[in-house]
Amino acid sequence: MTSKPSSSSSSSGSRAGAKRAGAKKAGTKRAGAKKAGASRGSTRPDAALLRRVEAIAAGLKALYPDVTCALGHRNDFELLVATILSAQCTDERVNKVTPELFRRFPTPRAMAEADQEELERLIHSTGFFRNKARSLVGASRRISEHYGGKLPRDLKELITLPGVARKTANVVLGTAHGIAAGVVVDTHVKRLSIRLGLTSQSTPEKIERDLMALLPRSEWIDFSHRLIWHGRRVCGARKPRCDDCLLAPHCPSANAP
Repeated sequence: MTSKPSSSSSSSGSRAGAKRAGAKKAGTKRAGAKKAGASRGSTRPDAALLRRVEAIAAGLKALYPDVTCALGHRNDFELLVATILSAQCTDERVNKVTPELFRRFPTPRAMAEADQEELERLIHSTGFFRNKARSLVGASRRISEHYGGKLPRDLKELITLPGVARKTANVVLGTAHGIAAGVVVDTHVKRLSIRLGLTSQSTPEKIERDLMALLPRSEWIDFSHRLIWHGRRVCGARKPRCDDCLLAPHCPSANAP
């Protein structure tokens, strides 16, 4: 005959089990909190890096106090078009092409109705002219049909336009409207950000996130413009002029053995 456990021993066992379960749950919670804290801490810039970034920003401001986008434009639509054309092309070349382009197609509606062959001929020298022409017509059509002929001033809406990614949207919002939605990351910004030790990432999106974390929002627009100019004038892709660079004291690449 099997004996039945007494009510007191059953109650005691239940309390012990509940206690063990509670302790396990609390331990899991503490472990999760610890893991989350480590994750937050790993992405938080340290004080030394922030001081160096501040010095770099100050140096760039001293060198290029009034710099802005080098693409010629009279309004946000023209800036959008010029920025799309600037992919894999110099700003100087784009600025030679756009005056006649804007004379022929001055508005989104006009460009949306452009003849594809004529558009390709006008932008041929910028390279990738067929894809760029399709993007220009597609973006202009969407602006005309969905936004009443006016560019939206929201990054999420801008990147729905054909041929428009974050870089182009950031250029338009920052330069044309002073809206700091992000940091423009082109080839110059990517190269200098890595050389200056501001990021260890290789994709524009991740580099942009790192720069946004390091800089106050008030610096997002001008900092990228200044890096671009510095990349053109001093910190070239093949032969950086470190001996002539005002940023050299703050640059790990310039001070590397």
